[in-house]
Amino acid sequence: MAVGRRPAPDLGRVVFEEAGGIAEVLAACDAGRVDLAILDGEAQPTGGMGLSRQLKNEITDCPPIVVTVRRRDDRWLATWSQADAVLVHPLDPVGAAETVAEVLRAAAAADAPVVR
Repeated sequence: MAVGRRPAPDLGRVVFEEAGGIAEVLAACDAGRVDLAILDGEAQPTGGMGLSRQLKNEITDCPPIVVTVRRRDDRWLATWSQADAVLVHPLDPVGAAETVAEVLRAAAAADAPVVR
């Protein structure tokens, strides 16, 4: 909830879909219902970092992924997880919103048609 309903004025409202387990996350991402996934890197039994890597390697048009971690020292794991960004707990609402906005803008720019 630190991201808020509108992370930046140039972006639309955010609609959150909470998933209770891995199967729900995989189904939502695979069905294309997710524009951005925010995964808990500390979740048990399977953490968001492992799930991020699985999504990036298994879904052809994988949405961008932000992983949250408890320790700043764990940010390096995001490289392995192939996450697009990392947030560190406790989440700063301003920083979280800025990070999510940057990731959403980058995804939109990548999807934009090339004009020649």
